Amino acid sequence: MGGMFAVTSARDIQEDVFFGTDYHSHLGNYRAGMVVCDSQAGFQREIHNIQRDSFRSRFANFLQGSRGQSGIGCIADDAPSPLIISSHLGTYAICFVGAITNSQELTDELLAEKGVLFNARSRGRINPTEVLSALISMKDSFEEGIVYAQSKIEGSCNLAILLDDGSLIIGRDRLGRLPMIIGRDDDGYAVSFESFSFEKLGYHYVSELGPHEVVKIRPEGVEQLVPPRQEMRICSFLWNYYGYPTSTYENVNVEIMRNRNGEILAQNETDPTLFDRLDYVCGVPDSGTPHAMGYAFQSSVKFARCYIKYTPTWSRSFLPHLQGSRNEIAKMKQVPIKQLINEKNILFVDDSIVRGTQLRETVEFLKENGAREVHMRSACPPMMYTCKFLNFSVSTSEDDLITRRIIQQLEGPEGLEHIDEYADQNSERGKRLRAVLAEQFNFDSIEFQSLEGIIEAIGLNPNSLCTYCWSGRE
Repeated sequence: MGGMFAVTSARDIQEDVFFGTDYHSHLGNYRAGMVVCDSQAGFQREIHNIQRDSFRSRFANFLQGSRGQSGIGCIADDAPSPLIISSHLGTYAICFVGAITNSQELTDELLAEKGVLFNARSRGRINPTEVLSALISMKDSFEEGIVYAQSKIEGSCNLAILLDDGSLIIGRDRLGRLPMIIGRDDDGYAVSFESFSFEKLGYHYVSELGPHEVVKIRPEGVEQLVPPRQEMRICSFLWNYYGYPTSTYENVNVEIMRNRNGEILAQNETDPTLFDRLDYVCGVPDSGTPHAMGYAFQSSVKFARCYIKYTPTWSRSFLPHLQGSRNEIAKMKQVPIKQLINEKNILFVDDSIVRGTQLRETVEFLKENGAREVHMRSACPPMMYTCKFLNFSVSTSEDDLITRRIIQQLEGPEGLEHIDEYADQNSERGKRLRAVLAEQFNFDSIEFQSLEGIIEAIGLNPNSLCTYCWSGRE
């Protein structure tokens, strides 16, 4: 994934950019960068690898030695960013969040143009931010260039440009797959992926950019350069998993959605005796916990935390790039409360089920600690496709998805023609998928939230939501 934070103000804002960017650390752990612009000293930039150290520790020295009245910061799971670019449009800093999935095709097209150059990285790869800036430079103004770039990019692109006069140009993805939220204080404006990041710094909410909208922001105000479009496909997984609980997107709070999602999951249970048999409802920490709280409230089964994640070293297990590291870290973090597990019937709610590796280790861990029955509920529908619009799950092949592996096991490649049936808990194929999953993972039962249920929990128009990873529909 990745996140960004930008500020323009009448006062020095280097601390705001530092803390605002740090508040996006849950969205990535590969690279991070900051640029601040001072009216006298100009651009000051620093980029660090944050795979082994936190953002805060890597950028503490930069915070002490820089100053400026405007700036941008970026947490990225891809190439170094922000970049400082010189072009016929001027000198500016730029970063983006999203995924340019046709980056190689665009690179080849741009290199065919005389005079276009790129700095090649290892294995000949090109920084996608360079590709974005080259596309923008094909036109005579930033607004024309951004519209052109958005029309060429497959995937998604939220971008922030910091000009040398201290103003910002902000553009939201053409289908609004990710949020871009504006806040202000008495001295200027902040723009952020996560709304709470600027609220913690004393800015108050102003508005969200619409899909495809581009604005120019100075300390005195916001100027619209490109109007928004009505069509939107914001990512549903924002609320289900990777959005921070305190954030709000399109007026829907993440934590409230997750609680409501758990309630709907419990309402749709088909086993009339299940709630009476359970001792506890638990969430797979941390993002499964609010879904589980909603499930416990609706079912009137006690909520408990049967094991705790030890997180001082690793906050989220999806962050390491190697699957082996993910598995080892997941095992290291699970610390049981044996009195809440031994001889108990427990239902766990997880935010999602992707590869199934950690799922297997979780149930083995619970059985080793004496659990009698273990039931599993996924707070989202079966994941049948890998995302082609964002960097989330980009490292996962569709063949690695546990649902597809089971389908192939049951019917071979022909089974993939019946994915909709396998997703449906009421169909014969859907029942077989769940029965095989329960048997292979030693669950007493397993079920998924329905597509209709998660859309209801979010509460937006279904046509405004991207549900591709579950439905395959763009």
